[in-house]
Amino acid sequence: MKRLKNVSSFIVMQIVKEAAKFKDAIHFEVGQPDLHPPLGVKKKLLEAVDKDRYSYTESLGLLKLREKIKEHYKTIYNIKISEKNILITPGTSGAFLVAYSLCLDYKENLGFSDPGYPCYKNFSYLLDINPIFIKVFKESNYQITKDHIKNIPLKALEISNPANPTGNVYEKENLKELIGYCNEKGIYFISDELYHGLTYEKRAYSALEFSDEVFVINGFSKYFCMPGFRVGWIIVPDRFVKKAEEIAQNLFISAPTLSQYAALGAFDYEYLSKVRDIFKQRRDFLYKNLKNIFYIPSIPNGAFYIWADISKYSDNSLLFCRELLDKTHVAVTPGVDFGNNKTNKFIRLAYTIDIEKMEEGVERIKKFLL
Repeated sequence: MKRLKNVSSFIVMQIVKEAAKFKDAIHFEVGQPDLHPPLGVKKKLLEAVDKDRYSYTESLGLLKLREKIKEHYKTIYNIKISEKNILITPGTSGAFLVAYSLCLDYKENLGFSDPGYPCYKNFSYLLDINPIFIKVFKESNYQITKDHIKNIPLKALEISNPANPTGNVYEKENLKELIGYCNEKGIYFISDELYHGLTYEKRAYSALEFSDEVFVINGFSKYFCMPGFRVGWIIVPDRFVKKAEEIAQNLFISAPTLSQYAALGAFDYEYLSKVRDIFKQRRDFLYKNLKNIFYIPSIPNGAFYIWADISKYSDNSLLFCRELLDKTHVAVTPGVDFGNNKTNKFIRLAYTIDIEKMEEGVERIKKFLL
C-alpha cells in the first residue's frame, strides 16, 4: 500500500457531486463536451449490436478502427504510420498505463508540467515511478522547453498539447527542439494529444511530425464528443509494439468492443469542424466576459478551458470554489487539482455548456465577487 499513499482523488469529481444537489447549477467544472458525437457513431454502434459484436477484439484493437486512425493521421497531418503501431485502449487512461509501463521502471523519473493533468502523477504513484513536477508559467506560454529539463535526470517526459488546464498549444519550433533534445539524451517522449482538433488561432502539431521515436496518445473523448465510450489509442515505435500488446493483454485484454465499432463512425470531418467552431465561439464569449473579473495569463488556443487567476479575491482556490458553489450554485474547478505551482490562486472553467448558461453563470460570479 506504500505506493498508494500519494494517490489523490480528483477534487473536480467532488465538486460535480456537490453541484448535483442544485437543480439550477451552472457547470463550468466538467471537462467533457456536451455536444453529440457524429451521427455515424450511433449508426455503427447499432450495427454492432444488431450483429452481436460482443466478443473481445484482439488486444491491439479492432483492425478496421486502427486503419481508420491510420487514415486520420494521413488526412490531418500528412503522416504515414502503420496500423501495427496503433494500440486501442480503454480511454487515454489505458494508454497512459501502457506508455508508462513501456518507458519507466520503478523509481525512474517521469517529468510533466505543473500545472498539469492530475492523472499523470497518480498513475506515477500507482506504478511506483517518480513524478517530476516541472513548473511552467506565462513566460513560456505554459510550455515545457529544453531549458526546463536540461538539468533534470529524466527517463521520460510527457507533455499535454493542447494542455489541460491552461489551454496552451505547443509552438512548432519548441516542440521540434524538445523532441530532438529528448531523442539525443535518451529520454522517452510521450505526447498527450487528446485535445487535437480543438484548436483555434493556431494548429497543434503532432509529435509524430518530428520523430517516429515518440509515444503519441489520443482518444475519442473530447474532439469526437464520445467521453462515455472510453476509447483511446497510443501509437508506439516499432520496437515497442510486441511489448505494448503484451501489456494490454494483461491490463485490460482489449478496449470495449461495442465502443470500438461505434468509433468507426466518428471521422466525420464536416461535423467535427462545427464542433470546433462552437467551442471557439464559447471560448471567445467566456474570455471576453471573464477578463475584467479575473486575470487570465494566457488566452487559451486549444482544448476547452480557461485558467483564471483569482488572487485578488482569494489565495485558497478550494475554499473559493466551495463558497462560490454554495452561494451561487456555480461550479468551477479549484486550481489545486492540477498541481502545486501557485495553483491555490487559480481556478479552471470549462466552456462545455452553451452560451446562454455561461452568461447566467458569469452574472452569478459577478454578484458573488462585486
